[in-house]
Amino acid sequence: MSWLPDLSRVLAGALALTSLTAATERDPLNPTCPLNPNWSTNATMTLTVETRGRMKVMLAEGRVDPGLPERLAAALKANPDVSEIWLRSPGGDARAGNAAGRIIRSNTGLGTRIPSGWACFSACNFVFMGGAPRIIEPGGEFIVHMFTSTGDRAAIDQSVAMGTDATTELIGDVEQDSALLASEDNDFLIRMGVSRKLLTEVMYRQKAVKGSGADKSTRRCLTLEEALKYGVTYAVE
Repeated sequence: MSWLPDLSRVLAGALALTSLTAATERDPLNPTCPLNPNWSTNATMTLTVETRGRMKVMLAEGRVDPGLPERLAAALKANPDVSEIWLRSPGGDARAGNAAGRIIRSNTGLGTRIPSGWACFSACNFVFMGGAPRIIEPGGEFIVHMFTSTGDRAAIDQSVAMGTDATTELIGDVEQDSALLASEDNDFLIRMGVSRKLLTEVMYRQKAVKGSGADKSTRRCLTLEEALKYGVTYAVE
């Protein structure tokens, strides 16, 4: 019967709506961010060189691991004609991210990019900020949080169980390392031409771990306007 809707079109429309909803669904605990950020789950960051359009790019996907700076330096030396590094990462080792960003900056004219639909979180931020220029495409996610010096919660629990002296020592170590890392972050942003207000107004205002109060957010997705304001990105394409 001609008045009945075309079933294939109905199904196609439903699938498109489902995909759009999944892509734009927000995280109820971190409402500035998507529910499922598209960052790579590779245990270590893979570096793959591909030709995209008229330029050669390096796809950097996965966790920022301690061995990344050495691998990145070697990969760039082997591929001096790479124009941009495209990032998709859940973060990882903070100091490795800082070192990788400095390596990128030492390669004059090497840009970084967060493509539409990709996410760059935590230590990945510092890899990205090493680029000159830096581009976040509409739909690309630059996600920040407050760094944690002690990611091993079991170590904290064990220290507390051992008694006051052990806990006090652990707290002292964490505070010292946190102060050093904060100083390194400030120095890095200055060298990369990024406003230090990104740290004081955004990053350091996030919780390191989910709290027990009403606000349980632990990460923040910058808007493109904020990324431009703080000098995180030079341009939006």
